Amino acid sequence: MNIEKLTDTQHRLVCADGKEIILIGTAHVSHDSVDEVQQVIDEFLPDEICVELDNGRYRSKTEEKGWENLDIKSVLKQNKGFLLLANLALSSYQKKLGNKMGISPGDEIMKAAEIATERNIPLTLCDREIQTTFIRAWRLSSLWNKTKLISSLLTAAFSKEEISDEDIESLKETNMLQSMLDEMAKELPTVKKVLIDERDQYLATSIYRSKGRRVVAVVGAGHAPGLIKHMQFLDEEENNFTLDEISTTPPSSPVGKIISWGIVIALLGIIVLGIVNSGWDKGATMFLYWFALNSSLTGLAALISLGHPITIILSMIAAPITALSPTLGVGMVAGILEITMRKPRVKDFESVTDDILHFKGWFKNRIIHALLLFFTTSVFASIGTFIAFPLLISSLS
Repeated sequence: MNIEKLTDTQHRLVCADGKEIILIGTAHVSHDSVDEVQQVIDEFLPDEICVELDNGRYRSKTEEKGWENLDIKSVLKQNKGFLLLANLALSSYQKKLGNKMGISPGDEIMKAAEIATERNIPLTLCDREIQTTFIRAWRLSSLWNKTKLISSLLTAAFSKEEISDEDIESLKETNMLQSMLDEMAKELPTVKKVLIDERDQYLATSIYRSKGRRVVAVVGAGHAPGLIKHMQFLDEEENNFTLDEISTTPPSSPVGKIISWGIVIALLGIIVLGIVNSGWDKGATMFLYWFALNSSLTGLAALISLGHPITIILSMIAAPITALSPTLGVGMVAGILEITMRKPRVKDFESVTDDILHFKGWFKNRIIHALLLFFTTSVFASIGTFIAFPLLISSLS
């Protein structure tokens, strides 16, 4: 493969069979990137355009459908509350950057798609489905890394730091990008692998296997070095590479269920031991201690989160019960109760990515509020369970 660097953000790749790929690495919230896409397409007149989008995101943009299609109850029932929270925080952060720049995130990608439609140029959506990417990142991460991921995204979303046009354009500089990716690899290696490395492979393969003879490919600048590397590999080993492994979602880790069952068995074992040593009254007292601690902390979480009165009461009742079930969680119960008692309005769906950026929005927006109840009750109930262990053990003596 012959590679020619045209500008700091553009590369011309000529494959072994003569296919020509013009790769544009853009900042997703940059006016200059939108203009650059237009100029490159006008100059090279491609017979195919590839963009860093998947079918779901493309439909949501072109059909003007957004969070209004979100089935929050289904998300919570599938234990994807934390995943949705991370997704919302990331979307909000991108939107915040775009608002500061006076541009919507990914406008340069949509500009390329718009030109392809206007000029009847075949358009290829080259990215992996976003849900597959998020589920892979979530399931392949440890509990600690999941916590760090959500914390990082929420910190970025709430950050008041001002970002200039120059800062945005500097994101397209390879050295700066590589430094950022190296830092991510240290802190969240699994997330970096799924969000960057795997998608580099997926995007590169989709672009390389596109049918056009002269292709313009528009991707985020962070992907450009990885795409070039993988396309060089494909030019030499095309028949030996598939996307099967990184195109599927891995099964849920059994570790979580093992820990959940371990907690249940340990808790019941301590109570049974109390009965054996001191009789049924002692066992009943130990059980009530644990019940009261778990229930009260869950109720406190729902109360400080300003949950509906019915949500608070039923969550307190459900907390000890769900703690004995590895398949249920009080957060799921609290979230579903809140979304049932306070059904989301149209304006909640329309403003969800804006409201998550503001403290008041977490209580005003009914979608985010349900997620807040899910999060706080899950955390406080877990704290209650773990606090109970040393107290119950000490009561045996």
